[in-house]
Parts: sequence; C-alpha cells; structure tokens
Amino acid sequence: MTKRKLRVAVLMHAHLAPPASVEGLSERELNDIKQELDVCTTLRALGHEVIHVPVVDELAPIRRALKDLKPHLAFNLLTHFHDAGIYDSAVVSWLELMKQLYTGCNPRGLLAANDKALFKKVLAYHRIRAPRFFVAPRGKRLPRLPKGLRWPLFVKSRSEHASTGISQASIVHDLDQLQTRVTYIHETVGTGALCEEYIEGRELTVGVLGNKRVEISPIWELFMDDLSPGVANIATSRVKWDPEYQRKIGLRTGPAEGLDDATTERIRRTARRIHRAVGLSGYSRIDMRMDREGQVWILEANPNPDLCFGEDFAESFEQLGYSYPQLIQKILNLGLRYEAPWMG
Repeated sequence: MTKRKLRVAVLMHAHLAPPASVEGLSERELNDIKQELDVCTTLRALGHEVIHVPVVDELAPIRRALKDLKPHLAFNLLTHFHDAGIYDSAVVSWLELMKQLYTGCNPRGLLAANDKALFKKVLAYHRIRAPRFFVAPRGKRLPRLPKGLRWPLFVKSRSEHASTGISQASIVHDLDQLQTRVTYIHETVGTGALCEEYIEGRELTVGVLGNKRVEISPIWELFMDDLSPGVANIATSRVKWDPEYQRKIGLRTGPAEGLDDATTERIRRTARRIHRAVGLSGYSRIDMRMDREGQVWILEANPNPDLCFGEDFAESFEQLGYSYPQLIQKILNLGLRYEAPWMG
C-alpha cells in the first residue's frame, strides 16, 4: 500500500462534525457522528494531517480549504447537498473541475446509482435481475400501473439514502395504500416515489472495493432474530438509526449463512458487473434480496457506503484481511490513483 503523510480535507456535514471532546454525549449522539469520528481518528493514527471541512449548503468552505490549505486529497463523507441526495454528485463534479483528488465514487457513478429509477434501467439494459417498478413523480397523479405488476409493492424515495422515508407502511397491498404511501414520500421526503415489486426473503449485501480492478467482500446478511411475527424484515429508518429498537429486534449482521458455492460466485460476479456497468469507483455496496426459490434480486447500489468501524462494509472486508486502518488507507490510495477526466 502507498503510505506517505498526506494532508487530507475531510468533507463532512456540519451537524456531524466531531467535537473536540465526546465526553457527555449520549449513545444516540455518538452514533450519529460515529463515521466521521472513526474516519478522522484513524486518519490521524495513520500519520496524516486531518482538516475538518464542515459543509451546509454552499461550496465556500470547501473552496477556502482547497485554496488556503492545498490538501493532497479530499476525503468525501457527504451524502447529500442542499438537502437532496441526488446532488452529492454535483459536489464531486466541482472537485473534478477544481482538479482536486478525492476519495470514493466519481460523479457519473454517483448520479447513475443515486437515481434509483435510472439505476434500474441500467440493470435492465445489462439483463441483471431487479424487481419491476414504476415512478410516481411529485406533482402528478398516480400513473397507470404496468401490466402484470405483482402486489405487494414497496414504496420508497427515488433518490434519498439511508432508509429515509422507509417504514413497515412502505409495503402496500392495494391502490389505496399505494396512494397514501406515495403521497407520504412526496410530502414528507420531498422526492418522487419509486414503487417496485416487494421481494420477500433474505436481505443480503456485498461490498466492492476498487476502481478498474476490484475486490469483492464476503456476502453479508441482515438478521433480526427477535422480530415480531408478521413484521417484515426490511431495513426501515428505525432499524437503521434507533439503537434501542435494534436491541429489541435482535438486529445483527454477519456472513450470509448456507449459500452454496454456485450462488456465492453468481452474487460476486453480479456485484462486479454492476460496479462496472454503472461506472462506480472507489468503494460501494450492492443491496439485494434472495427469495424463497433462491433467486437474487438487485435492489440498489450504494456508492460511498457507511465507513463506521464495526459496520457491514468494514467488517466484511476485515474477512479479507483488511484491518480498519488498512481499509481507510486503501480508500485513500484509490483516490490518489483514480484517473479523472481532467487528467486526460
């Protein structure tokens, strides 16, 4: 691995910037800033100079950091801009215009993956299995449902991340429930709604690390050991962000159980195809469901997934021999080596 002391500007949302001391913070407050804290602490432990760049809704803080401090690399922890998930690609596009090296996914891959409808169209072109879907845009009536669409449907934001707007009510069984949930996404989340066939089954993820040449993590699974009968095993906002509820349902993640070699290889090969077909770079996580017949359905690609120590992405690559510091250093190296368009 390339290892030299770097000046690293860590781009983060201002409300998630770690304070000088975490003493007195609640469990929920610590959980909120865990990724930023883990990454910054690890970068310093690796010997790099760390510059916090808190961002709200303008590029000025990044512009000042690039001009005044001239970082070797920008470590991108932003997941949205101007409160819109789809705009994170605009920030990275601007970094490329400034000829600034950065970690994580390029803007073209971010745009293709974060527009979930566009992502599914790319999958269809490459004949990669995904649930059938339609989009309900804001400000328009519910469109006519595609012929042969199977109930129940799963309704979520077309472009927001981190399970925003997802709850048990996201699974709908008739037109009335569909209209209610679409209206909720429009009015509460503020985006178009993606409505896709709900796949009952196992929740699987696989990590991808690399630019042109990639490494694939072991297949990871989401388990809810104490989930109440009749409650769907989906990653709702509450499942993702509420520590008390996580303990209540026995939430855990780990290596997927009982997959035969052929299925494992098929999933790994598909993840590699998606990373390349969508034009991703740096690191990503592919989310999928496996139905009762063993068919695997691709749900989403998540560029720049959660980098918390002990979470799925880091833990899965630990199985390949990457300690957490080694993983962070690898991501730095990939950023240094990415061939952006401005490089010719």
